[in-house]
Amino acid sequence: MNVTAKVISKSDSRNVTSGRDGMAHQVCDALVGDDTGCIILTLWDNNIEKADVGETVRVENGYVSLYRGNMRLNIGRFGKIEKVQPFEGEVNTENNLSEKTYEQTFQRRRSYRGYRRY
Repeated sequence: MNVTAKVISKSDSRNVTSGRDGMAHQVCDALVGDDTGCIILTLWDNNIEKADVGETVRVENGYVSLYRGNMRLNIGRFGKIEKVQPFEGEVNTENNLSEKTYEQTFQRRRSYRGYRRY
């Protein structure tokens, strides 16, 4: 998913430890939006400094996920974020997709087990 949006607000960064590899990381939440609505963008490590309040950013190859029932925009390892030309127009903060709570439905994942030999 590719999104161009203006950074409305940004939280202070906090230190977290990865449960996967035990490494320390910094994480920050930024509220970004355009004329259709806004959503929380989760920023990790080096991406935190790439989004400042009042600037316009473009997220390429991002994805949306649910965190505790709230929708969030993520950059992920295959995505990137960059500053672009300023957004012209009003940001619609009335339609905040991250304030709404969505019910997570868990689907059973299929796993590859290979062929059994008897």
